[in-house]
Amino acid sequence: MDWNSAIKGFYRYLLLELGHSENTLNSYQSDLRHFANYCENQEPPVSVGAVTTETVEHFLAQLYDEKKMATSQARYLSSIKAFFRYARLEELISVDPVALVQGPKTDRKLPVVLSIKEVDQLMGAIDLSSKHGTRNRAILETLYACGLRVTELCELRLSNLHPDMELVKVLGKGRKERWVPVSQTALKHLNFYINGDRREGKIVEEDVVFLNNRGGRISRQQIFLILKKACRDAGIRKKVSPHVLRHSFATHLLRGGANLKAIQDMLGHESITTTEIYTHIDRDQLREVILRFHPRNRG
Repeated sequence: MDWNSAIKGFYRYLLLELGHSENTLNSYQSDLRHFANYCENQEPPVSVGAVTTETVEHFLAQLYDEKKMATSQARYLSSIKAFFRYARLEELISVDPVALVQGPKTDRKLPVVLSIKEVDQLMGAIDLSSKHGTRNRAILETLYACGLRVTELCELRLSNLHPDMELVKVLGKGRKERWVPVSQTALKHLNFYINGDRREGKIVEEDVVFLNNRGGRISRQQIFLILKKACRDAGIRKKVSPHVLRHSFATHLLRGGANLKAIQDMLGHESITTTEIYTHIDRDQLREVILRFHPRNRG
């Protein structure tokens, strides 16, 4: 099978059987096109079935020579591994050539988080009397209250809001559903928006919670811009994305005594090892522990 047909088949598999988002699909496709071009430009050209461990290792070496960051190299390898698992499953190949290929070591950076005070400043910076003010406040409150991914927020449905139970049903990665508690503060701002600004504007997608000016679902880019403006107005200088609110949600819950497994379930993480990054202690908390308990700090 040629590379083009194989990648198209993989794309359909990710879309129809695994239910991956458009952003994930585009990332896989871009990485694999790059690898396919590399294989086709070898002498002689390397087909899907002719790829060996050495082929992939030489490709990774080329990425290194091109000064690609270790995280980018690891992402390429992850895409290639996923593709060849699919190819083995579909019996396009008899042996997986990348099963034993080791990726570059990457430093796992701790996520940026906002303090509770900064979250309060962020929310308070939104002018509720401005156009879309109630919508924008509801968006940020919901991101922080539920720890949602930005795509999950864009796809949130009115039919999945259950204010009487203080729960939201979320459609996550791989089209997997999960139930997430929602705070009374977020519910209050959702109610202000749904029964005010949303009702008064144009509505095309009836069941979508957060709408744009044309009545369709709000985009990821719009949410980034809303958050960027709120941070600027609040005087927050950290580099903040919607995912930072998700990190802040998890970190604040953990510090408040929440169980790590419960946080994993609310975030929709496949593995608890992903959630364990939130067990880090912030500088202020670490300093307080040292000052209180280190023997050299006792009078």
